[in-house]
Amino acid sequence: MKNLREGLRWLDQAFADLKTARDCLKDGNFYATAFFAQQAAEKALKGFFTPKDIEPLSLIHGKELDKHYIASTYLIFILQVYLINFINEEISQKFLNYAESILNEVKKYLREGDIN
Repeated sequence: MKNLREGLRWLDQAFADLKTARDCLKDGNFYATAFFAQQAAEKALKGFFTPKDIEPLSLIHGKELDKHYIASTYLIFILQVYLINFINEEISQKFLNYAESILNEVKKYLREGDIN
């Protein structure tokens, strides 16, 4: 299918970001876990929709990740709040679970060829 290779490239990068999110969680870098989890989910969705030639849409988990990603990215500038005090282990684990769920679904479609 057209653009499948590009979709798989996005998925590979998504799994690399997911690994980084897991590593950050193990190290106690919870704000970084949330950031890389969001990035992984976004890239997986982009990979999913690339072969279909349509723009990526957020899933329920994607919307939740985006909401916190946007807040975590801009809170520093707007409120001068440090993310290290905002995102705890429970929240970062939740983000990581959301991202893993999205990546595994996309992987099923892209790797197994069921992308119609």
